[in-house]
Amino acid sequence: MNSISLWDLPTRLFHWLLVITVTGSLVSVNLGGTWMLWHERCGLAVVGLISFRLVWGVIGSTYSRFIQFIPGPSAIAAYLKGEWQGLGHNPLGALSVMAMLGLLGFQAVTGLFATDAIAFNGPLYSAVSSGWNDTITSWHKLTEWFIYGLIGLHIASVLFYTLIKKDNLIAPMINGRKMVKDAPGKDRKGGSLMALIIALAIAGFAVWVASGGLLPPPPPPPADLGW
Repeated sequence: MNSISLWDLPTRLFHWLLVITVTGSLVSVNLGGTWMLWHERCGLAVVGLISFRLVWGVIGSTYSRFIQFIPGPSAIAAYLKGEWQGLGHNPLGALSVMAMLGLLGFQAVTGLFATDAIAFNGPLYSAVSSGWNDTITSWHKLTEWFIYGLIGLHIASVLFYTLIKKDNLIAPMINGRKMVKDAPGKDRKGGSLMALIIALAIAGFAVWVASGGLLPPPPPPPADLGW
């Protein structure tokens, strides 16, 4: 058994920052009141993180790329038969990752248009009609329960692999390294500094757009004529 470099630092930071921001978003929405300001901030952070990961999944290092781990039917069948061999996400884990990215991305985007009909409106609330605001808000509230279920399934899977199958999935996401057989040539490659700058720039632009950067400025307040 030898140690290889599996997960790059940007991927690991993305993972743990997503854990923090999603947790903050779920806690703040249940607290309500002035905590909704933090709910919005966490939601915008999730938009940035998901945008970064989508770009990093194309130009990042070996095991972070979607082309490396998105499974086809044959890979899923081989895994279920116990015949799959590979590094990074296994086929079922890859499906879980895609589901998580899709669901959290959907939740973050719908939150931009949502309203609590009392004191809070998402930053893109004014971009659509009030009818669409109500519809999107209902989607946003419904999806929250799917997120709880997916998070519970993810945690249970990680504990199962780590404690039962003795395949520690937590340590590599902390230190980036994993013990494998026949290690030569299996270290990750790619994920250059330029690729990181591009991914961060696109993520920053996505957050700017999500914050209402493309919306026209609000009209100025009426002039005070002193009457």
